[in-house]
Amino acid sequence: MTAHELFPYLVLIFACFLPHEAWRLLGVVLSRGLDENSELIVWVRAVAVAILAGVVAKIIVFSPGALAGVPFWVRLSAAVAGMVAFFLARQSVLVAVATGTGWLVLVNLAASH
Repeated sequence: MTAHELFPYLVLIFACFLPHEAWRLLGVVLSRGLDENSELIVWVRAVAVAILAGVVAKIIVFSPGALAGVPFWVRLSAAVAGMVAFFLARQSVLVAVATGTGWLVLVNLAASH
């Protein structure tokens, strides 16, 4: 690869990944000693989950890019499959994401043929 081809990846690493990781590290350092069951931490966790749920819902309903070409019912069924897998696999995020992604790909391929 040439330097010109690597430029977008370098931008992602230096403009997105590294600054994000610095904030994560700072959060880990500052959160030492906090009671994870305190009202503030429970509230922060609830807000984070609500924001994530909103983003996922927006992506399902108003899909960007190539995902917009996938039928709505396929996107919705993939989300449901991922949620079911999450609870069946004792709340494993890895299993949920793998199941939802696999379902999305396989059902979309089956629906397009």
